[in-house]
Amino acid sequence: MSLAHVILGLLQEQERTGYDLKTECFDQCIVHLWPADQAQIYRTLDKLEKQGWITCTVEIQQDRPNRKIYRTTAPGVAELTRWLQTHQPLPTLREPLLAQLHFAAQLPDAAILPLLEQELAARREKLADCEAQRSRVALEAAPVLSDDGATLRQQELRQRVLELMIQREQTYLEWLQELIEAIQAKAV
Repeated sequence: MSLAHVILGLLQEQERTGYDLKTECFDQCIVHLWPADQAQIYRTLDKLEKQGWITCTVEIQQDRPNRKIYRTTAPGVAELTRWLQTHQPLPTLREPLLAQLHFAAQLPDAAILPLLEQELAARREKLADCEAQRSRVALEAAPVLSDDGATLRQQELRQRVLELMIQREQTYLEWLQELIEAIQAKAV
């Protein structure tokens, strides 16, 4: 998956500024799926504009910097549609904790346990964030029940994605807790 396609998807939903993409989308809406910093977003917007997949209009503002508002073009929509219909290769997961544990046998259990407990706390926080996001998506879905169905379908798909993210974090938490308990039982 590429950042370009994520941005095309977000702009297909609604025209936005680069700032809006960062604050409303990447920092809130899809933070659990695809992180991006401001510089990455603007570099990608420039690339998408050069490819003709988006256009930009400048909105003149008084007492503030002008705003660049981006929207998809017909070729951009076609590219997004092509990407949405193309199976993506399985990602290579880079899990720092798992790499650490792979080599951690040289450490005493007392040195491994704090690392696992820190990961447990971080995963609990991520689970809480995903659950909060699921609640926000559910609240957003409530007023669109009379919609033509497209928005409701979009909300349902987002809920399903969040359910998977929550299940994944719950599984990771269970695994960590079992590992901590196994190490503690061995250490006694």
